[in-house]
Amino acid sequence: MLSKVFSVSLIGLEAYPIEIEIDVSSGLPMVSMVGLPDPAVKESKERVKSAIKNSGYKYPSSRVTVNFAPADIRKEGPAFDLPAALGILAATEQIDPVRFREYLIIGELALNGEVRSVRGALPIALFIKKNRVKKIILPSGNAMEAGIVEGIEVYPVQSLIDAVGFLSGDISIAPCKVQTAELFINSRKYEIDFAEVKGQWFAKRALEIAAAGSHNMLMIGTPGSGKTMLASRLPTILPEMTLEESLETTMVYSAAGYLPFHQSLIAVRPFRSVHHTASDISLVGGGQVPKPGEISLAHNGVLFLDELPEFTRASLESLRQPLEERAITISRAAKSLRYPSDFMLLAAMNPCPCGFLGDRKKQCHCSPTQVQRYRAKISGPLLDRIDLHVEVPAVQPDELMDGGESEKSAFIKCRVEAARILQRERFKECGLYCNSQMNHRQRKIFCQIDAAGKDLLKMAIHELGISARAYNKILKVARTIADLSGQESIAAEHLAEAIQYRALDKNIWI
Repeated sequence: MLSKVFSVSLIGLEAYPIEIEIDVSSGLPMVSMVGLPDPAVKESKERVKSAIKNSGYKYPSSRVTVNFAPADIRKEGPAFDLPAALGILAATEQIDPVRFREYLIIGELALNGEVRSVRGALPIALFIKKNRVKKIILPSGNAMEAGIVEGIEVYPVQSLIDAVGFLSGDISIAPCKVQTAELFINSRKYEIDFAEVKGQWFAKRALEIAAAGSHNMLMIGTPGSGKTMLASRLPTILPEMTLEESLETTMVYSAAGYLPFHQSLIAVRPFRSVHHTASDISLVGGGQVPKPGEISLAHNGVLFLDELPEFTRASLESLRQPLEERAITISRAAKSLRYPSDFMLLAAMNPCPCGFLGDRKKQCHCSPTQVQRYRAKISGPLLDRIDLHVEVPAVQPDELMDGGESEKSAFIKCRVEAARILQRERFKECGLYCNSQMNHRQRKIFCQIDAAGKDLLKMAIHELGISARAYNKILKVARTIADLSGQESIAAEHLAEAIQYRALDKNIWI
């Protein structure tokens, strides 16, 4: 007998409808799977067989053919276990297949018949919302994740027995409903705060400017000066995520299989700290069927690269395109996929190989050539995409022992959000949302300076050695500083502060 079950295949962030056809016919006992299945799908025949038997149903002692259509789309992962098992039960007349056409079905089976969670429930749910079939049967562990999508019916099952009973009408399962707005608000919590950071007023101010204009930033300081501590607190002063941004980020985590257990929504801006041994593939994504990399997992959040010069040149250069386009296209022989990667780049490095150049207490033993070679590991084109270069000196003992608290993240965030509101209003006709995204034409319109400002910039270029490539960056940062001050025009004092945040361009920080 022939049966048909509807399911969904996920490739990247895109979901595709799949028809699973099961034919049980006379012949030697064997299972044949066709339709471009990957090894995980082919192995499902053993899981399905054990799950059916251990759930108290009969497994056919004849030839079973499972076809995944369309045959030209590669099927991967264990999400087809549950629909395949239900299809076999329907083909052997142990369950009525009439109700199958009303549902899309996904789920991995354990050997005892338990239904395990699968990745990509949110992208699949969003696909179903646009599909003619608005109902889905999936693992209970994915119910909250899929339930945040309105306009569909999500039916969670814990076992193969539950799924059979529900489709047979023997048991009733209420569709999962999630109060998305309430869940979104309750999930906005950070365990850390800027108030915990002692001293470092200059670096904190620079981070506030970076957050206000979405500027990429590089911190340069000796070991133990607090660069990592400062970096980890940057998300706490960024504007709150919108629901749209939250869904975009959650889709990436869901498709990659990195969504935390029992968490259905990423409501706080992600912070991805990458070790310097990371490869370019782990950063941008890859694989035979490309998976999201760290830059996509940092979408709408912060990507932190500590020990920046220790990364390989290939890894660092792979960041150039996504920093400009805010997305990454990964091309492979099997598929070309595009993932979002709109992130703030926050990097940290030592001033020299030993780390103590400029330190007041420990002597540096690096030669000028060693220092130059160390800094040359960061290419000019990558530095062009970093707006602020900030010195982070060691914290002084009196600051470290100070019992008082610094300014809380909530107060800094208020100023950042006020500046972002000004920028959204300014760029509402341009399709931008922050100062760092301005191109040359927009900079000429929105970053005009007076005679005093022009004189200051000329002096910075000629006297301090500010490079020409830093000119545009200084203007953009000055525009953000003016926004934080609530001023419409860029004053000389804003330019003077912006110049301070170009340590590597001034050629005096050696």
